[in-house]
Amino acid sequence: MSVERESTSEAAAGDEKLQKVLARAGLGSRREMERAIESGAVKVNDRIASLGDRVTPADKIFFNGQRVVTRAEVTRRRVILYNKPEGEICSRSDPEGRRTVYDSLPPIKGERWISVGRLDFNTSGLLLFTNDGELANKLMHPSSVIDREYLVRIQGTVDDDMKERLLEGVLLEDGVARFTDIVEGAGESRNRWFYCVVMEGRNREVRRLWESQGVKVSRLKRVRYGNIFIPSHVRVGQWMELSEKEIYDLCLTAGFDKASLPKSTPLSREEAIKLQRHDKRLRAASAPRRPVVPPRKKQPE
Repeated sequence: MSVERESTSEAAAGDEKLQKVLARAGLGSRREMERAIESGAVKVNDRIASLGDRVTPADKIFFNGQRVVTRAEVTRRRVILYNKPEGEICSRSDPEGRRTVYDSLPPIKGERWISVGRLDFNTSGLLLFTNDGELANKLMHPSSVIDREYLVRIQGTVDDDMKERLLEGVLLEDGVARFTDIVEGAGESRNRWFYCVVMEGRNREVRRLWESQGVKVSRLKRVRYGNIFIPSHVRVGQWMELSEKEIYDLCLTAGFDKASLPKSTPLSREEAIKLQRHDKRLRAASAPRRPVVPPRKKQPE
């Protein structure tokens, strides 16, 4: 058996800490995986794992009875931004045959895209995907306290007292929730737009907060996640890859320590060319087109 205790004087070539492998697979943070191992929820080959075990690619790992698909260490940490349209689900497949967000993402050889949170079927806007399970889990963990900003259209009367209640906190079925900021946008009468910010990623949290006040959410779009905004040239249904600088800043926002943050392999020349071409296509598609001027009719002599 290739499973070994960390105290073993000579570790097997290519082995890694079990909790690190589980976290990279997108099952939770390293600390959460350590607790799962201690609770007996993880098996390696034919035995229940113990904290301190190390594994190699040859080992079969099971989490809560399900086989874990493992992969090698992330050589290039990647993050893509997707501008989700309404009418797509955030699952990898749908029994009803509806379109999923993964249908629009670029292929990733030997890896898989991990969604950083989800958006409802009828919610549009910014979704992040990464090939690094640990980064995804850190970004989604409540302790990360990351701003999520939404643009929402409200049907109904919104007054200052209502906004004050939403900022102070409202008791929902899963506990107290609140907006940390509400800024009025455009609109008149009973159809008004608001920018609002939450610090958690609870299911349908924005909709439930507004609906608790007796008004209806008719449109909802996420426009920001932490320090990441939707660029103007990325239209609905399109994606773009974040730069190394943006990913580095996102890692710091997620709580990675600068000293321990592993360096990512830079883009190859072929990858850089592909991304440059993709970015040019996005910008060309979003550029305003010149109006077609009809030919002037000849005046009768």
